[in-house]
Amino acid sequence: MRAAFHTTPGDDIGEQAQRVEYAPANYTDRAKLEDLFTRPAPLEIDLGSGEGAFLEALATRHPERNFIGIERLLGRVRKVCRSVATHGLENVRLLRIENYYALKHILPLASVSVAHVGFPDPWPKRYHQRRRLVQDDFMQALHPVLVPGGELRVKTDDEPYFQYMEKIFGRAVGYERLEWVDDPEYPLTNFEQRFLSQGLPIYKALLRKV
Repeated sequence: MRAAFHTTPGDDIGEQAQRVEYAPANYTDRAKLEDLFTRPAPLEIDLGSGEGAFLEALATRHPERNFIGIERLLGRVRKVCRSVATHGLENVRLLRIENYYALKHILPLASVSVAHVGFPDPWPKRYHQRRRLVQDDFMQALHPVLVPGGELRVKTDDEPYFQYMEKIFGRAVGYERLEWVDDPEYPLTNFEQRFLSQGLPIYKALLRKV
């Protein structure tokens, strides 16, 4: 369902923000890229885009690419859409839905060049771990959505969750593990900036579809 924006007559930013959110015609058929963006370009997705700082930084630094932020919380979607409109970022769309559902049912096949997962909820209690984003079925659902050679980039500050992820990555079919070389142009999420300022370690993984 499309986020409900409060607009007033002459509120151009509010009207533009409404256009930033993509609401599929139905939620059982995969979208077409031409329905999301007016121009063809490499597509990247931010799974769990949150407050949108990372997504907007990527889109600003790479105007030659298209970006989709996927976020289920209405308030966050509304805020990010308005910010995207304010900054005039024509290469960003927001999709309000669960991450796994977007991969399994909405995103076009063989369309995504990079999937970013930044600091997902670790759900530390054992009986909550089934709610974690990075699972076997997540890796299976992502694979057909990636283009050949497409990448998954994951960062977390939670070591136990990262150890859990390592097991998932180790048995995922159709991926190869690569070294993640630090790139000063790669934006930091709000979470990452906070953790780094506290001197906490960041765990990261880079996988490529094969």
